[in-house]
Amino acid sequence: MASLARVIHDFQSGELSRDEFVAQLDSTLTTEGLGPAQLLEMLGAAHRKTPLPDDLYLEVRRRIEQLRVSNVAAGGEETGIQTTMEIPSVRSASAGSAGSVGNAGNAPGGAGHDQSKGTGDTLNNRFVLEECLGVGGMGTVYKALDLRKLEASDRKPYLAIKVLNVQFRGNPNSLVALQREARKAQVLAHRNIITVYDFDRDGPIVYLTMEYLSGKPLSQLLRTPGYQGMPVRAALPIVRGMCAALAYAHERGFVHCDFKPANVFLTTNAEVKVIDFGIARVFQRPEEESDATVFDPGSLGALTPAYASPEMIEHREPDPRDDIYALGCITYELLTGHHPFDRLSATQARNADFKPQRPPNLDSRQWRALRAALSFDRATRMPSVVRFITEFDNEARAEKSGTLAKVGLASFAVVCAAAVGVFALRSGPSRQASAPPAEVGASQALADRADTASEPNAMTAVPPTLTASAASNSAPAAASAAAVSAALAAPPAPKPALTLAAIAPTLAQVPCSALFAAVHNHSLTVRGFVSQRYGAAHLKDTLAALPGVDTLTLDVEPIAEGKCDTVNALARYWVRNWQAGRIAALHVRPPGGQLSEGDALVVDVTTPGFDSYVNLDYFQLDGSVVHMVPSPRAKDNQAPPHYAATIGSGGDWIISKPFGAEMVVLLITPVPLFDKPRPESESRADYLRALDTRLTQIGGKYGQDHIVADFASITTKPRAP
Repeated sequence: MASLARVIHDFQSGELSRDEFVAQLDSTLTTEGLGPAQLLEMLGAAHRKTPLPDDLYLEVRRRIEQLRVSNVAAGGEETGIQTTMEIPSVRSASAGSAGSVGNAGNAPGGAGHDQSKGTGDTLNNRFVLEECLGVGGMGTVYKALDLRKLEASDRKPYLAIKVLNVQFRGNPNSLVALQREARKAQVLAHRNIITVYDFDRDGPIVYLTMEYLSGKPLSQLLRTPGYQGMPVRAALPIVRGMCAALAYAHERGFVHCDFKPANVFLTTNAEVKVIDFGIARVFQRPEEESDATVFDPGSLGALTPAYASPEMIEHREPDPRDDIYALGCITYELLTGHHPFDRLSATQARNADFKPQRPPNLDSRQWRALRAALSFDRATRMPSVVRFITEFDNEARAEKSGTLAKVGLASFAVVCAAAVGVFALRSGPSRQASAPPAEVGASQALADRADTASEPNAMTAVPPTLTASAASNSAPAAASAAAVSAALAAPPAPKPALTLAAIAPTLAQVPCSALFAAVHNHSLTVRGFVSQRYGAAHLKDTLAALPGVDTLTLDVEPIAEGKCDTVNALARYWVRNWQAGRIAALHVRPPGGQLSEGDALVVDVTTPGFDSYVNLDYFQLDGSVVHMVPSPRAKDNQAPPHYAATIGSGGDWIISKPFGAEMVVLLITPVPLFDKPRPESESRADYLRALDTRLTQIGGKYGQDHIVADFASITTKPRAP
């Protein structure tokens, strides 16, 4: 870790920005190994040589003094400080304040305890700032201990807190800015975007609470001594994470506006998190235009010239392509170890006709994508993040090509097999094959009707022709042989074949149901849900009477009439899930779903083998729907392939009256179900109407195959006295 003198020197020489200097200050003071008196001497010497800005100088002094306070509070020995030490005066301090450290925080214009917070301080008697993690465009971020969680023996008592920088607290719009950021976080709930909880204030100190991330910012990796870039294969996961976050935000109408390496966090779990959407500006959300008239985040001026597009520097309206320019700069730096324009601002590089050099580890298609992202002109810049990653991600392209090749080979094999089958049918006797199991859902009755046309009828082998020696036998014998031959040539009528197409119309006529069938020879298995009014017994009699059914296995659960609208709205997606092999699953604890008053509603969820969004809803007896995921308690609902999670184990949802038959529904979608968070609880009728409209839109745009559902029935009852 650099010494205080070195950090001050780097700031004075321009190697560190103000934000970067403040970000390194706390960790430098903590690891310096010197007492406050020695640190103050070091600060004084550096300040006499090249004066620091007044407010920054006073802030450094205050933090050095805070080291003594923190040491004593932690049970250590108080370090003596020479309060008469001569420290250079500051223009904003009162005349004659020769440097009494005890009075430094109260100097006019200073950064006293009532004006700033740092390591060791406590906000609202609850959050103890323990470590400086870094600085975003609007504030310093600390690791903080939540005393309330500590008292409750919470196993995760830490969170991150962003304390608004001094220069922003002086802005009358600062509180509005932070409130806007908290509200954006409600919309930008994504696994590659940091989760923001709330904002508050402690006197003049305004702060934001968010999830604590263990790891390091990308800027720290890029500044590692000797770093000269990484192979494309190693960089791709980071690039994908950045692109996923930006694409998600852009789809919802937000531009980050300060995208830079310091705002990309690499967690110890190998996740990429984009932080500090604090100055993100709306570019296509007319319902929020009133915000822009009250507060324009861009007016705070918090942008980073090395990563800001020319249009941002020129104060033009924000556009997603501004973030793409920054993304290109970061990707280039990640691959090569240096900035594509030697850290010149975009306008300076453009005026100098600066041309970035092609990184040697990129193929021609990747370089075209990266070069387009680095264009100084929006019109010729890469138009979208999705387009950029599609062009740049050579591994995804190779995987897709491989998949297409496999599909092509499989299709060729099917054609060959079909040709061989036709030849066999024409050149040899017909043989009855043992057909593999087949499956059908009620929603696909019409599609499966065509199957019957392609199924061969069961036939008995034709006997060989009688030989000449047999023909020369006596007439009775010949007549007997002829009778046998005639009998064999005209076999009895075969038993009707049991096909999915024959089953589907019957299933489709069962009201208030979600039913899935599988057929093997003359055995029929049906599972799912059926209304109590129709009844499992009625369904069994109906199916057993179908031609060709020798064996029937029925595994269905009864559904209360009050849940028919829910089942009818989602049955097709439940059936599709089972047709695909139940790729998404929902299980209630305990098995059987028998819950009593006061029990926690806990469910286990598994997701399909593709990126998806998890939607978990609790349909209550009173006609309302509680949205478990996403919700204010679980905002991020994006899941990677084959993801498993337990939801509700923290006691977030507790069983209460009214009691009876209720239902939990898991719905998997390829994109977020709704653009805005819905209320945690709402009318079932209102929700189902909105759900039907939205699922129709998603299915039309992304295809129906990636929308699947699973149901779990639960029975709630009062707790026994």
